[in-house]
Amino acid sequence: MITEFIGTGRRKTAVSSVRLRPGNGEIRVNNRPFNEYFPLEIQRSAILEPLSTMNKIGQYDLVISVGGGGIEGQVIATRLGLSRALVIEDGERRQDLKTRGFLTRDPRKKERKKYGLKGARKRFQFSKR
Repeated sequence: MITEFIGTGRRKTAVSSVRLRPGNGEIRVNNRPFNEYFPLEIQRSAILEPLSTMNKIGQYDLVISVGGGGIEGQVIATRLGLSRALVIEDGERRQDLKTRGFLTRDPRKKERKKYGLKGARKRFQFSKR
């Protein structure tokens, strides 16, 4: 039986589900290779930051399912999901990940458009005459 730990992360409208299981470091995102889905090194390093702080890179296989939002929102959502999965696996890690800010969910979302306005706050052009 494969033991796996599932963590969910969100950012704006991006939602990521991370399955953490013991393995040799293989990472798949939406059934695509990790390097193909997140092409920039800074994105990949941001996602794997919780693992690198625990010196656990290469010890786990990750199966990531992500959708919604933009690429950067997906990166932060995936990092939060990975951090939550690591805490589920071992509760001792919680304080270390929390002090580094990996367990903090960013609550900011897009403000809704209001009636009578052009956007959330922008008004239509005012004409005196």
